[in-house]
Amino acid sequence: MTSTQASRRTVNDPAVLYDAATDGDRAALARLLSLIERGGDEARQVGRLAAPGAGGAYTVGITGAPGSGKSTLTSAIVGHVRSSGAEVAVLAIDPSSPFTGGAILGDRVRMQDHATDSGVFIRSMATRGHLGGLALATPEAIRLLDAVGHRLILVETVGVGQVEVEVAGKADTTVVVVNPGWGDSVQANKAGLMEVADVFVINKADRTGVEETQRDLEQMLELSGAFDGHDDSHSWRPPIVATVATTGEGVVALWESIEAHREHATASGLLERRRARRMREELGEIVTRRLEQLAKSVCGEDRWNDLVEAVLCREVDPWSAADQMIAPVASPPDQTT
Repeated sequence: MTSTQASRRTVNDPAVLYDAATDGDRAALARLLSLIERGGDEARQVGRLAAPGAGGAYTVGITGAPGSGKSTLTSAIVGHVRSSGAEVAVLAIDPSSPFTGGAILGDRVRMQDHATDSGVFIRSMATRGHLGGLALATPEAIRLLDAVGHRLILVETVGVGQVEVEVAGKADTTVVVVNPGWGDSVQANKAGLMEVADVFVINKADRTGVEETQRDLEQMLELSGAFDGHDDSHSWRPPIVATVATTGEGVVALWESIEAHREHATASGLLERRRARRMREELGEIVTRRLEQLAKSVCGEDRWNDLVEAVLCREVDPWSAADQMIAPVASPPDQTT
């Protein structure tokens, strides 16, 4: 091995990168996040390194329809947090990006005031092969940011599809952003936002229709009973805050609502329950993905594809096909000699 090859191998070694990242090396942290996005053995090694050091960060998920001003609002929140001297990491989740950093330039345009701030770490994230996709890559990325010392992590999602809502809804506090005249309760419930919202924001509140949107949200809360909490919080009713992110109007009130939810979640035990539930779900998802991967390997690609085709042709029902797919795993061949 040449000295150049050895140097390259050292630079890409997760343990070396992790040590550098914990010392504040932002380039090393960026490389580690890229490893998580790619998945595989190196990503698992990053996870093993980060797990013991995680647990101190607070995560705030920010989701809403495209065009609602989430990135501008996130930038305004970052500005408010930084005004107190606190550091913050921003993870922008973009399922549509075909490669790492696919949306980072757009995010930095919207957050240009913070791009050169050493107290702000901004990263756009999309998966390029992580087993389990964003549902598993995101908590691993958050765990890494937590382990290297970030105590506040904002997770912004691009849209309101199932993946985005799922990712944002697994934060400690979830902020749902809507606009005046955004839509009725049917649309909101269809998007799954009622179930994950801890705080509602009516952004672009300098437009007409704020009062009507506020009434719609209040009605949704009353009819759905969402204020009873989506995970046994019972006493928390999501506040509705009006903001104009471009001017900063309402951002202080929004942050106070986020802090109020944090205090409530901590004091009521909701935070501990929510985090425990997330960990159980993540572990279950990992096991499911690993078993699927193992079953495909043991079953064999040809046999697996034949069974899929048989289901498509209605020659075999899905449950019977699944039984055959996992049979080699459930009853592995005798290895004794």
